[in-house]
Amino acid sequence: MPSNPANPRVFKEWIIPVGSELAGYSALIAMYGVDAPVRAPSVVANASVRGGRKHQDAWTIFDKRFMPENSLAGQLAFAFRNEQTDLLVLKRLFQKVSAHDIASIVEAEPTGATARRIWFFYEWLTKERVPLPDLDQGNYVEALDSREYFTSQPVNSPRHRVRDNLLGTPSFCPMLRRSNFLSETVDHRWNEAAKELIGKIDRQVIARAASFLLLADSQATYQIEGERPPRNRLELWMRAVAQAGRRPLSIDELVRLQHIVIEEDRFIKRGLRDAAGFIGGRDWNNDPSPEHVSARHEDVADLLQGVIACGERMAKSDVDAVLQASIMAFAFVFIHPFEDGNGRLHRYMIHHVLSERGYTPTGMIFPVSSVLLKRQAEYGEELRAFTGPLLQFVEWVPTDKQNVRVINDTADLYRFGDYTEITEFLYECVVTTIEHDLPREIEYLARFDEAKGRIQSFIEMPDGMISSLINFVRQNDGVLAKTRRRREFEKMTDLEVEAAEAIVRDVFEMNVPEDGPELLEQVDPPAAPGRR
Repeated sequence: MPSNPANPRVFKEWIIPVGSELAGYSALIAMYGVDAPVRAPSVVANASVRGGRKHQDAWTIFDKRFMPENSLAGQLAFAFRNEQTDLLVLKRLFQKVSAHDIASIVEAEPTGATARRIWFFYEWLTKERVPLPDLDQGNYVEALDSREYFTSQPVNSPRHRVRDNLLGTPSFCPMLRRSNFLSETVDHRWNEAAKELIGKIDRQVIARAASFLLLADSQATYQIEGERPPRNRLELWMRAVAQAGRRPLSIDELVRLQHIVIEEDRFIKRGLRDAAGFIGGRDWNNDPSPEHVSARHEDVADLLQGVIACGERMAKSDVDAVLQASIMAFAFVFIHPFEDGNGRLHRYMIHHVLSERGYTPTGMIFPVSSVLLKRQAEYGEELRAFTGPLLQFVEWVPTDKQNVRVINDTADLYRFGDYTEITEFLYECVVTTIEHDLPREIEYLARFDEAKGRIQSFIEMPDGMISSLINFVRQNDGVLAKTRRRREFEKMTDLEVEAAEAIVRDVFEMNVPEDGPELLEQVDPPAAPGRR
C-alpha cells in the first residue's frame, strides 16, 4: 500500500510551489516511496495558469483544470498524458503495485488509449501478466508519441492494441525527445553535405585528408585520457579505428578492442569486470569518493547485450545514425564494463556506428575525439549531468581494496534514461567535424600542394625536404628560423629561401612583406599564378 505523507511541502530537494499539489510522477514517487530521480517535477495549481502551464524553477505548474484524482489511476493517467515518459520511474513504481491494480485501471476504461498504454508498459517492464484477456477491438495506439519522440519501426502488440515503437528492449531502452535542435539537425542530413564536398575533391587529396584526420582523432582520444602512447601502439589503434564498422559489434568484439587499448595486463584484468568500479577521487583515508559508480559486474553482460540489441533495432528502423551512435556510446561508458579502456572504446563506438551505417564517407572518419578534446570541460559536464542524479540511488560500501561494493539492485539505473541533452552535445561535435574540420583539412592540403608545386618549379629538392620547409615556415610566422636554415637548408641560397618563404606566406595567406610580390614574380612561372 502507498504511504500517505501529510501533504508534504518539500519534494526531493525542491520546495513545492505555494498553492499547488504534486502531480504525475512526482505524486506517485511521494505516494509509493519510489527510489528514482525526477527529471521535471510537476504540480497542479489550485488556481488558473495562463496558457495552461508554466515553468517555475525546476517545476512545471499546470492549470487547476488538470488536477487529477489522487490515486494510482489518476496520477498515472496524468503522467502518461502530460509528462515525458520515464521508464525508470515506471519500472520502480510497477514493482510496488500489483497486476490486479493495473487490471482495475484497464477494466474501468478497457478501450481507453491511456489505460492500454499503462497496461502495455506494466507487462513490458515487469514481464508479469495482468489478469486480463487479450483485447479484440479498438484502434492501435503508439506506445510513444512519434511526434514527440524518436521511435523505431513499430511492432504491434495485439494483446494491448498498442504499437511498440520503443527504441530498445526491456534490457535497455533509452528515451530520445524530438527537441527542436535534434529534429532540425537530423533533417539537415549533414552526412550528405560531407559526401558532396568529398565528391568534388581529388581522390589522392581525400585519402591524405582521411589519414590526417584519423591520426588527429587517435591522438586526441588518448589525450582525453591523459595518455601519450608510443607510436606503435597508436598505429595499432589507428588500424582498428580505420576498420570500424566492418565487424559486427558484440561483447567479444569489444573485448578484442580492449586488448588493443590495454597492451599490458600484469596490473589490469582485461575483459569484462569481475568486481565493482567507480570514477572519482579518494578521501583522506584513501577510501573511494565516487562521482559515478559503474554498473554491478554481474549486470554488465546483460546490459551490454541490451545496448547492442537497441542499436540493431535502431539500425533496422533507419533511425538517424548519429542518434544511434550517441545512445550506444554513452550507454557503454555509463555501464563502464571494463576495468580500463572504457573511454577510448566509448569513442570508438561512435566511429563504429557511423561507419557501419554509411554515415561517414567510405575510408574516412569524422574526427569526433578531436572536437571532444577541444570541448573537454563541456564533455565532462554532460557526462556528470546524466550520471550525477543517479548516484544517490546507488548504495555502496568501501572494500578493503579501496574499491566500492554495491549493495542494492542498480541495473535499471543504466537500462533507462533520457539521452536527449547528451545526444544534442554529440551531434554538435559531429556537425563541427563536417562543417569545419573536414573542409579545413582539405583546404590545407590543397594549399600545401600548391606551395609545394610552386617551390618545385624553381628548385629541385626531395619531397620530404620541401614538406619540412613548408611546415617550418608556417610554424614560424612565415619565416624560416635561422637555426633551421643553418642545420637543414644550408645549401639553399638566400634568394631561394626568401622566395620559398614568400610562396608559403602567399599560399597560406599570411602577412606578406613589402618585397613579397617582387620575389614571387621572380620565381613563379606565368602559367601558375598564386592566390592574389
